[in-house]
Amino acid sequence: MEDSCCFYRIGGHDLAITFKDKGNDEALLPSFSPFRLEERPQSDALLFMMTVVDDLEWREAGDEIGQFDCGGTVHGVYQMSDGGYQYIIRDIHGQTCCRMRSNVDFSQCQASLFGQTWEQHNYGLNNAMMMAYAFASAQKGTMLMHASVIRCAGKGYLMTAPSGTGKSTHTRLWYDNIPGCDLMNDDNPVVRVIGDQAIVYGSPWSGKTPCYRNIQAPVGGIVRIQQRPENSIRKLRPTEAFCNLLPAMSNMKWDKRVYNGICDSIGELIRIVGMHELGCLPNAEAAILCHDTIASPF
Repeated sequence: MEDSCCFYRIGGHDLAITFKDKGNDEALLPSFSPFRLEERPQSDALLFMMTVVDDLEWREAGDEIGQFDCGGTVHGVYQMSDGGYQYIIRDIHGQTCCRMRSNVDFSQCQASLFGQTWEQHNYGLNNAMMMAYAFASAQKGTMLMHASVIRCAGKGYLMTAPSGTGKSTHTRLWYDNIPGCDLMNDDNPVVRVIGDQAIVYGSPWSGKTPCYRNIQAPVGGIVRIQQRPENSIRKLRPTEAFCNLLPAMSNMKWDKRVYNGICDSIGELIRIVGMHELGCLPNAEAAILCHDTIASPF
């Protein structure tokens, strides 16, 4: 059986995945289909290569150095003596469904899938790809952000908040009450700083909402959503914005290269776009207030 190799372009970065195991192929990643490349990119242009193998040997590593929170479950992170990492990826039931190993800069990754169901294999590989992408791109002005993003008049507006606070509800209120809106992504868009411009991209990772769109737009604004008994909005000071944005980014605080890259990108994002805080009820008036403040400021 020949190896199956697929290429994708996500957020302007090219990446590859090769299946060396006996039972899996790209059908495990249906959300990646809109991002598939038909032609092989230059090898030196790849952000990372993921290789899926039958049984990834678990190397001796030190104690667990951290946990990566992935919306309802956590994945164990272990550092190897050569500086690379090993991960145990668990599904929402706490069952191991993937093991991943990476080199220091995440340009080369390997994964093995566990469990008896397609859903376990899909969950494990999807999470492995998401982490590899976030950490490999961290020093390239790229952030994988926990947010719901709505496009309006050609610009993307990112709503961020802890899970369950109402960011998806708020983007839906924009869609229902402000003409010309469409949803770009509902959980993990890619945000890039390129020169003096911030750009948001759709991604294969969109939480419980199947919104996997290969589109992009300039960032028009960023809003932190908070539930309040009345609607109000204010612009955050840069330090406030930084403290609110840092927890929204896929990050590894124990890896200086990744952490510093994300922090630098957040600083540039705030300089270019800024950030607002919206205290709100889940009603049309909140969406209109937010739109009229950040999308029509003059």
